[in-house]
Amino acid sequence: MDYATLLQILASTLRLATPLLLACLAGLYSERSGIFDIGLEGKMLMAAMASGAIAAMTGSAWIGLAAGIGASLLLAALHGVASITFRGNQLISGVALNFVASGATVLIAQALFQQGGRTPPLTGAARFEPLALPFVDTLKGVPLFGPFYAQVLSGHSILVYLALAAVPASWWLLYRTRFGLRLRAVGENPESVDTAGVSVIRLRYTAVALTGVLCGVAGAYMATALQAGFGREMTAGRGYIALAALIFAKWRPWSALWATLLFGFLQALALRPDVIEGTLHMKIPVSFLDALPYILTVIVLAGFVGRAIPPRAGGEPYVKER
Repeated sequence: MDYATLLQILASTLRLATPLLLACLAGLYSERSGIFDIGLEGKMLMAAMASGAIAAMTGSAWIGLAAGIGASLLLAALHGVASITFRGNQLISGVALNFVASGATVLIAQALFQQGGRTPPLTGAARFEPLALPFVDTLKGVPLFGPFYAQVLSGHSILVYLALAAVPASWWLLYRTRFGLRLRAVGENPESVDTAGVSVIRLRYTAVALTGVLCGVAGAYMATALQAGFGREMTAGRGYIALAALIFAKWRPWSALWATLLFGFLQALALRPDVIEGTLHMKIPVSFLDALPYILTVIVLAGFVGRAIPPRAGGEPYVKER
């Protein structure tokens, strides 16, 4: 594999890892507060449909992004009401949202556009265009780093850079602020947080809302940047992969970045079977390459990468003692 091919794969890795990273951080906030959220997939899918549809109708990717966040927040609110207010089973609530999103997105898109559950192709301002980072032309001639900066780091949509910026922002929020301390505490011992006079319900709803925002951005990115419109089941299990990456990262923001980049790298390799075959000098079935991220998901969930201990109060509804 030559350096130019490696740069192409790394650029694809960054693009494909972005929705995984956003969804992984979304799950991080929710699960750190003690709310398990299997419904990341459904929120991303609903956001992708809403953003693709609104962007197609208005011609604005930014309005589409707002619509995607709003749709995801709606599902997040439903999950919060079921899991926090009514103390229902969090896993069942998340799975139910996935089923609702799977059917509703196709029905709504078909009713709006009559194109088999898809939205019209997005062009122009309806999509987030690639951005060139500063000094690209100046640094192009620098050996090794110049092409890496120009081809891998530069040339992505603004949502990619937003996702990358969300990693240090999440680390700072969780580990350097009072809110983050309380959020982590409520996922470990909500009784002690309640005793200190802090509302467990409010903290958990805030975490669920942050989850909705990040899933909304992830879904909007898929429909208005990674692809040119919404298509049926376009998330293709990325919500579940993000959950596996979250476990792999042991619920830490910086580890979540590297875990999602690994999954993105496997997805990027699946798009370049010629590179794998040229390196290994053997024929590799394309279907096997496509399955690699999901195989790694099963390996992570089976515990082969080491023991991952979730927040102690995760999945348990909090009942205030009187």
